[in-house]
Amino acid sequence: MENNNNQYLYDPNFAPFPSTFNQPPYPPQNSAPYPPYPYPYPYQSQPPPPVGAPPPVYPPQPYPYQYPGYPYPFPTPSPTLETQLNNQESGGSGSTAAANHPHEDDNNLINQNPYENEPPLNHPGHHHSASYPSAGAPNLTGSLDSSSSQCLAIQQTASLDLASNQNYQIVPFAATPKKALKVLLLHGNLDILVHEAKNLPNMDVFHKAMGTSDPYVSIAITSAVVGRTYVLTNVENPIWNQRFNVPVAHHTAEIHFLVKDKDVMGSQLIGAVAIAVEHIYSGSKIEGFFPLINANGRPCKNGAGLALTMQYFPMARLSFYNFGVGVGPQYMGVPGTYFPLRRGGRVTLYQDAHVPNTTLPDIKLSEDVHYVHGTCWMDIFDAITNAQRLVYITGWSVWHKVRLVREEEEESPPTPLGDLLKAKAQEGVRVLLLVWDDPTSRNIMGYQTDGLMATHDEETRRFFKHSSVQVLLCPRMAGKKHGWMKKKKVGTIYTHHQKTVIVDTDAGNGKRRIISFIGGLDLCNGRYDTPQHPIFRTLTTLHSDDYHNPTFTGSVTGCPREPWHDLHSKIDGPAAYDIMTNFEERWIKASKPRGIKKLKATSDALLKLEKFPEILGANDEPCLSDEDPEGWHVQIFRSIDSNSVKGFPKDPHVATAKNLVCGKNVMIDMSIHSAYIKAIRSAQHFIYIENQYFIGSSYNWKSYRELGANNLIPMEIALKVASKIRAQERFAVYIVIPMWPEGVPTGSATQRILFWQNKTMQMMYQIIYKALVEVGLEEAFSPQDYLNFFCLGNREALSPTDSSHSHSPDNTPQGLARKGRRFMIYVHSKGMIVDDEFVLIGSANINQRSMEGTRDTEIAMGAYQPHHTWAKNLTDPRGQVHGYRMSLWAEHLGTVRECFEKPESIECVRQVRSMAEANWKQFAGDEICEINGHLMKYPVEVVRSGKVKSLPGFENFPDVGGQIIGSFLGIQENLTI
Repeated sequence: MENNNNQYLYDPNFAPFPSTFNQPPYPPQNSAPYPPYPYPYPYQSQPPPPVGAPPPVYPPQPYPYQYPGYPYPFPTPSPTLETQLNNQESGGSGSTAAANHPHEDDNNLINQNPYENEPPLNHPGHHHSASYPSAGAPNLTGSLDSSSSQCLAIQQTASLDLASNQNYQIVPFAATPKKALKVLLLHGNLDILVHEAKNLPNMDVFHKAMGTSDPYVSIAITSAVVGRTYVLTNVENPIWNQRFNVPVAHHTAEIHFLVKDKDVMGSQLIGAVAIAVEHIYSGSKIEGFFPLINANGRPCKNGAGLALTMQYFPMARLSFYNFGVGVGPQYMGVPGTYFPLRRGGRVTLYQDAHVPNTTLPDIKLSEDVHYVHGTCWMDIFDAITNAQRLVYITGWSVWHKVRLVREEEEESPPTPLGDLLKAKAQEGVRVLLLVWDDPTSRNIMGYQTDGLMATHDEETRRFFKHSSVQVLLCPRMAGKKHGWMKKKKVGTIYTHHQKTVIVDTDAGNGKRRIISFIGGLDLCNGRYDTPQHPIFRTLTTLHSDDYHNPTFTGSVTGCPREPWHDLHSKIDGPAAYDIMTNFEERWIKASKPRGIKKLKATSDALLKLEKFPEILGANDEPCLSDEDPEGWHVQIFRSIDSNSVKGFPKDPHVATAKNLVCGKNVMIDMSIHSAYIKAIRSAQHFIYIENQYFIGSSYNWKSYRELGANNLIPMEIALKVASKIRAQERFAVYIVIPMWPEGVPTGSATQRILFWQNKTMQMMYQIIYKALVEVGLEEAFSPQDYLNFFCLGNREALSPTDSSHSHSPDNTPQGLARKGRRFMIYVHSKGMIVDDEFVLIGSANINQRSMEGTRDTEIAMGAYQPHHTWAKNLTDPRGQVHGYRMSLWAEHLGTVRECFEKPESIECVRQVRSMAEANWKQFAGDEICEINGHLMKYPVEVVRSGKVKSLPGFENFPDVGGQIIGSFLGIQENLTI
């Protein structure tokens, strides 16, 4: 998704690492944090030429093109380009948009991602009917829509003297279908430079008060917008000079450039340029001035055109991905991000809220080190208790009643979170809470509603009202320039989803330093759990005042609780300050006075660290050497836009210099998606994912391609596996997701999510099967020898102390769950481990909401130990990341096997799948018994050809109902993708 990419031109044969490196200062100087990088993104926009400078001259075009092109996919019947452009113009992405409506939201800039191994240049592909005139033909005729028998004659000269007296090579528009356009797989990066447009028509001619057009350019592949320029106001000859490097993983015949006029109520199409993929597929650079064709297939105005430069770099030329992470001392992490890679810190990795002693087996690492299982909530409790200057907390939900520390042997319950925070504030510690304001929860004249999401936001604010703890309930808001419908959609559907705790801690010698906790755990009810994930046994002890199970409606007496599995982390080092910067940027934005509050004087609640010399800065902390086995390199990523933070530049040129993306009315940080794509492309052996959702790459589904779930993560994974199959190398992917999304599994929203998830799975399996067929291995291996989906569940035998057996069973979900004594373990994790050397943990789900940057706000960290990488050791890393994965597998499978040391091996894949299938049989069977492990195969059948269908005998979830493969009623909205 690096369409924020605006930087210098790159040479794919450039030396793999720069010769010098200086640790960036703090705050990060994002305008130029690194020396030139051997990777083609992100590119910084070139500034406009100085006044009086001679205009640029673009070289002659080597190819004539057919525009404006033909819609993808083929051969599925699809709308004409005229319909497609009009639909994109309308931006029908709201709750009433049709399911197959072409989707473009000008703020939705997630790129589709690359595929390993490009097809050969003579790849037959699918074909679109089109015409290709011979080079240099001055007068050509053509048809916009190949399905139409009507031909539109267009006469154009080969060159045109424009008003500025510049000579451009004009690419003629051709009409008569003479040749079919090939649909080819673009997998790699597109380097695009949008120079300028000339002679644009005045689209505001009937609104004289508005001046002339406010043009911008959207770049579309299939129905997905992968980049856009900023808006220039009141100009008919706009100069952008804006560069994009777009990761691509698309089957397409053309790339469309849509020039639009921004209006108060949306935007209006001016004209389009279509570039045939065939002409860039070899990697040749094309430059030229292209006529703009309107939706009717005619030039939008005589002499109107768009000057472009474009070059395609396939994966085969991007050797940067071939070495994993941490290659050499000059390795820069994920390039093109707002926050740079920070060296020399420490990281603690957590699974679940608490891991009691001796719960999990001992795991030995290299150099006789033993993995230490973290105790997340206990560490957070201790960190808050020991803070002396500040406690900053962000959350989707923060509940003052939650107890962070709880043990069955405790005689009295520990201090609830709210009381702890009040006590710290009374000590003089600055305590700030930044919590999402659920729009459905209200407190009006003393009457309160808890809200549909039950986040306790109003309850928590009321608890701290007369204390020194400052609570900001922060609504998810659209920008001032957005229309009423956009504002309602953003404010109602999307959330602030980050989960962080930032405190000061002892640094020795009378100094303090900043540490930060980041991950998937909110400090609220329902989250406390251990690796045993009990469902009945702790209802009267650990969870007596913390019952949570939104699956059931009505009475829940004696029902199983919903166990909660999550991933979290602690950052101790320079990257912890980047997490604090995120908090500060959000707090300043959220605390800005609005309305009548502007008349009141307000004070800044944030501590100014420069006034506290005892608190070390990010550059003051001693850094661990790369040779230190315990050292880490950490980088912070976000999904967020300028409507949620203060400090993003308003000037688009400055914003792109800070690696931000230009949305239609916002600046966007989409670096979480960038981090996922970089890690997947760099993976050499295996990928292990735990995530609450897994939906994406809808542009490559067999149906519903225009849904808008355009993140590249599923496609990148499938293409990575396919490339390894073609190279005849082992590779394995393990993906753990919830059995169903939290809530009622028969509900329409839940069923839609399951439906989109099924489409994502099937797309991936079919790509893998196709690769097996290409190399003749379809009989020897199945797609599940490379990719497997799992879920978690638990079942408990009846105990005399249980209260659930006193309730007579009935045919409701509650009664059936009590009778069967089973329930899923809810996977709320948002993490990925690659090759036992890189870990990514945060708040972001794998769906469009979390990856886009203009929807839910998210934060994540990516980290590795430079002493424990493949590049360093030339063998399997055995550092903390390896120990973390092994600990997670021990929790899920109840044991540690030797084959787990080689996750990519066929022996390991089949062993894990066999154990998961056995666990599912125990979970779903009639006999009530204890399950040895929690990991179960996801209950669908994957046939060898890659089709994913219902598991025979298990079309619905046990006890609670709901179709496992989901259902879709034809009402598309952005809530579930």
